[in-house]
Amino acid sequence: MQTEFSVGDLISVEVKVKEGNKERLQSFEGTVIAEGGTGASRTFTVRKIASGNIGVERIWPLYSPAINKITVKKAKNVSRAKLYYLRNLRGRAAVEA
Repeated sequence: MQTEFSVGDLISVEVKVKEGNKERLQSFEGTVIAEGGTGASRTFTVRKIASGNIGVERIWPLYSPAINKITVKKAKNVSRAKLYYLRNLRGRAAVEA
């Protein structure tokens, strides 16, 4: 079973990446901005600020075989089910909201 997390948490997702005939783990760390679906088709969206202050979002199925591990770095209590307003924030406000 996967680690329990909720919207607003800062998480790190280790993803298996295939390059040719090799496989490696790549980490994607960011804020969970949305959860969707039910059962086996449940998904979650993670947003991070990459270099050059560019926002990057990835959507994964929760039970994807490509996900190796999900680690909660910081848990937060938020008053919204979806944090799409983070897309409009810039700089430090986008990271700490």
